[in-house]
Amino acid sequence: MKKLIRATGVIIILALLACGLLAQRIFSYRNVSPDLQADAAIVLGAAVWGEKVSPVFRERLNHAVELYKKRKVRKLIFTGGRGNKDEPTESAAARQYAVQQGVPAADTLIEEKSHSTFENLLYAKQVADKAGLKKVLIVSDPLHMKRGVEMARDVGMDAYPSPTPSSRYKGVRSQLGLLAHETYFYMGYLLRRTFLREASRG
Repeated sequence: MKKLIRATGVIIILALLACGLLAQRIFSYRNVSPDLQADAAIVLGAAVWGEKVSPVFRERLNHAVELYKKRKVRKLIFTGGRGNKDEPTESAAARQYAVQQGVPAADTLIEEKSHSTFENLLYAKQVADKAGLKKVLIVSDPLHMKRGVEMARDVGMDAYPSPTPSSRYKGVRSQLGLLAHETYFYMGYLLRRTFLREASRG
């Protein structure tokens, strides 16, 4: 019985250390943002409130629009399906917002099938490939960058991080909550990574 308790304790300690290491990797990657030009920026989807984008989504869109206006990218790819049948898809709402901010509709592309970060990127790659867009910047919140960029590269994209310079997640409690959320989902992705890679190629 003592051996079982000791073994269980070791497993718990190792699991906590693994979580801590992953959280550290996510946190240290949050502000990685190489200054380069790309063919397109892929904006990871977020919630839509009625006909409008949520505050979190708006921060991502403002950053993508700024990249476009500074000529860092030629096209914007918006991702995200429909969360509620009475609302537009995330990507359609994002395109409308970007056009209102002065981005020509012709320079916006959308995918409307995704319901997860991995699907955002998988379907965005199909859109990018069809349009001949090779190098891409991934736009999302800083703590979402590690998982987002790894997923983009796993589906075969030449992808680089471009985190939002501002975020709706402010304050220690909010940041810690998001970091815990990202650590959980990043760990889940690592466990399913090989399967998802193979499925995306099929």
